[in-house]
Amino acid sequence: MSVYHDEVEIEDFEYDEDEEVYYYPCPCGDQFQISKAELAAGVEEATCPSCSLVIKVIYDKETFAVKQEEFVKDEEKQLIIEKV
Repeated sequence: MSVYHDEVEIEDFEYDEDEEVYYYPCPCGDQFQISKAELAAGVEEATCPSCSLVIKVIYDKETFAVKQEEFVKDEEKQLIIEKV
């Protein structure tokens, strides 16, 4: 069982579309981070790369699972189109 520094809703994170990573400020001056893929896989802990703090991310896991399924389907369609 992990001890969390805090619990933060995903809406409070900043999202970087290029990296597909969510960021939230850490007290140490760096940023907690969690990727879109991690969220789709059900991960709920965001870590800070500069210190040992961990926060729990509050989000709707079903929403991210559906988005991940849609992403995979879109990629499969794109591959089919490219082959034709």
